Amino acid sequence: MNPRRTQEPETVFETAAFDRSATPPRVRKGSARPLRAPGYARPVPEPVNVWDFEQLAEEKLDANAHAYFAGGAGDEVTLRDNLAAFERRKLRPRVLVDVQSVSTATTVLGTEIALPILIAPLAMQRMAHPDGELATARAAAAARTIMCLSTAATTRPEEVAAATPGAARWFQVYVFGDRSQTEELIAEAVENDFSALVLTVDAPYLGRRERDIRIDFKIPEHLTVVGDIFSAKFDAGLSWRDLEWLAGYGLPVIVKGILTAEDAKLACEHGAAAVVVSNHGGRQLDGVQASLDALEEVVTAVDGRAEVLLDGGVRRGTDVLKALALGAQAVLIGRAMLWGLAVDGEQGVTRVLELLRKEVELGLALLGCASPADVSRAHVT
Repeated sequence: MNPRRTQEPETVFETAAFDRSATPPRVRKGSARPLRAPGYARPVPEPVNVWDFEQLAEEKLDANAHAYFAGGAGDEVTLRDNLAAFERRKLRPRVLVDVQSVSTATTVLGTEIALPILIAPLAMQRMAHPDGELATARAAAAARTIMCLSTAATTRPEEVAAATPGAARWFQVYVFGDRSQTEELIAEAVENDFSALVLTVDAPYLGRRERDIRIDFKIPEHLTVVGDIFSAKFDAGLSWRDLEWLAGYGLPVIVKGILTAEDAKLACEHGAAAVVVSNHGGRQLDGVQASLDALEEVVTAVDGRAEVLLDGGVRRGTDVLKALALGAQAVLIGRAMLWGLAVDGEQGVTRVLELLRKEVELGLALLGCASPADVSRAHVT
């Protein structure tokens, strides 16, 4: 029984929606039970939040793909804490504020976006849906936000650019031991108008992901990974000097995987335009801080020299507001987007982004803010 409720939940979605610290129960394959909103007796015709999409995605994905996308490293302590950290923080609304007109729009590195939510780099999206990264890119473009394409995508940068002409997009960089592989992909991204390079710095080696080990995870034979992170070795000698090499491509460099003030300062000193406070979705070093818990330390250390973004654990519009209040310019979503993709391809991602945008919009109004720029440290404890 969920300790937050006085009776057994009517459906699996009630547990997921009310207790994020627990692993959601599995939905029986092929179940025809209707979705029910928590606390309501009548079924709803479609998922109404990200938790609903997660449960439906589990039904859609095979065990191999689900283990890869849902799992974390080690005992998954950090994976769970990324979610729990948002529950520990409480919002402080201000009342009698004019919120007749509320906008969710903001800017990131000078790019105007319609909501303070970007698409995080997430590998091998064609394991979730045949359209993979193309569906995600089209949904992000339609929502007027930025998609970050993973080095380990199942779609090349050139293909994503062709599918979304004129859209804002970033390219995530893993640096391989054979640097020519990395340089080839960066050159393709630059040639196809990707506007920033996102260097992942928390993965000199892949974390030990035990769900993958138990399931004997394998890349499906019909898929080709653009930058194969499983067979190609990363450059474990990567250093801060390499930020300057990356900046030589003429694009802003964003450093993803920062959790400490010390590294935030070094990123700024070596020319980073932005940093992403991230623990790789709990998939690398288990036992590190939740991203949200590390955010304020990083914001203080950066001290306005670069923009600060956050990923890890975002499932609600109120999560976004808490991150903004602690100093993030915007957040990135990975798994939340992936569940939408698995359920209904491009339309699923579109629906997730619109659900979150509406939650942010309502949350801003109830918090007493007319825009993301109005959210301040005083709005959260």
